[in-house]
Amino acid sequence: MKKIILASFAASLVFSGAALAQTTTVVVPGEVRTYVLEQTSPSVTYDGSIVVGEPLPDTVEVYPIPQQQSYGYVVVNKQRVLVDPQTRRVIEVLQ
Repeated sequence: MKKIILASFAASLVFSGAALAQTTTVVVPGEVRTYVLEQTSPSVTYDGSIVVGEPLPDTVEVYPIPQQQSYGYVVVNKQRVLVDPQTRRVIEVLQ
């Protein structure tokens, strides 16, 4: 009986950690969004899905945002996408 309780407790710790990791949000400064929305960068075609938290391939050029080294952007399939320029991970797809 103790083994079942211990196993249940251990499983709940594992799954609660995964749930917490998925709820992490990044608060992007308003001036970053404004800058990206005002740019006229060309859109690139990408066959894959744009998924928040997933990296973009190296073939997609990430543009820097002046005075905001933590953020970059791309326009993919006519969608403006905020990206971490160091990891290439998608932060947010702007609407």
